[in-house]
Amino acid sequence: MEIPTKPKTQIDEISHNLSFSTSIAGDPSWDKFPFFRHRSRQITRDTWLVSVFVLLQIVIFAVTMGVNDCSRNSNGHCAAKLLGRFSFQPLSENPMLGPSASTFEHMGGLFWNALVEKHEIWRVLTSPWLHSGLFHLFINLGSLIFVGIYMEQRYGPLRIAVIYFLSGIVGSLFAVLFVRNIPSICSGAAFFGLIGAMLSALARNWNLYTCKISALVIIFIISTVNFLIGFLPYIDNFANIGGFISGFLLGFVLLFTPQLRQDPPPHKGKLFEDDMKSSTRLKEMFDRPVLRIVCLVLFCAIFVGVLIAASWGINLNRHCNWCRYVDCVPTRKWSCSDMTTSCEAMVSDAQLTLTCMANGKFRIFPYTNISQARTQDLCTLVCS
Repeated sequence: MEIPTKPKTQIDEISHNLSFSTSIAGDPSWDKFPFFRHRSRQITRDTWLVSVFVLLQIVIFAVTMGVNDCSRNSNGHCAAKLLGRFSFQPLSENPMLGPSASTFEHMGGLFWNALVEKHEIWRVLTSPWLHSGLFHLFINLGSLIFVGIYMEQRYGPLRIAVIYFLSGIVGSLFAVLFVRNIPSICSGAAFFGLIGAMLSALARNWNLYTCKISALVIIFIISTVNFLIGFLPYIDNFANIGGFISGFLLGFVLLFTPQLRQDPPPHKGKLFEDDMKSSTRLKEMFDRPVLRIVCLVLFCAIFVGVLIAASWGINLNRHCNWCRYVDCVPTRKWSCSDMTTSCEAMVSDAQLTLTCMANGKFRIFPYTNISQARTQDLCTLVCS
């Protein structure tokens, strides 16, 4: 005896056709869904891309600390000495538990003299993968996991990879326009690109989500925490700004979704129809090719503009005296001034005395057999 199959209803067809279906089985209502959905209701999709990004950055940080080799290059004057070769520079030199300035320069951090005099433009590609220290690594990767997994599950790895890489590059180029003679790293640029893309995705589908204000608050808190970290040494806030703008524009270009074309269930009234029509009109406005083309043109213009400006060695700090404070807060531990440090070195009784030629400050170190790059690190510490 053949069992009759249950005919599909209009609600079933709509739930099947919508890629962002939110109806729960047996629920007669058609509800909006929160921007940050519960894990049990998220789209089941592998997040291998974010996992690769996290693993790469952990490996690169470990390699950076191995190259730094504080126990040998700083004669054991390190933090966490039990780590041996992977111990950190003293907190007075790097409060984020990380390597020295010369190590950042060696590993590909942005540095004015290297970019302008040596024309090492390849640093734009390496600086987004460096971190100032262990604290910076944990905060950056924690934020990347939270935001990146959501974005990859929602939009797939390909589009997220494009936004991540392009935001990192444009953010680094933007940072070159404000770079000083202190090595800076741009690992936050790519992450801020994802934040910008998430914000544009929220704007495009504004009427489809519930708890929109809560989503904005979460995005604001994550962005603020990572931006405040940029005021600490070696972290470049201008890269974060450039990455955010790039990601916001690329989000409108790449993170498009199918338009709403289905009719609402027949038992819903006029109020529901008006609400769906309003959502459809807003979504169609953001799904228009004109908007995507305009955002793509703006992104290309910004990319070409900062690339040309960086190639010409333009330094906007010369035309903006207060811009340095967007990236640095001066304290007694470090300075935001862009001065070339030089010191007079004197060796006596297995001690090294460095005297800053700019302000007359001096400091005695209990070792002498250090490299010239390490001597310059200590000179910058004395003069700041």
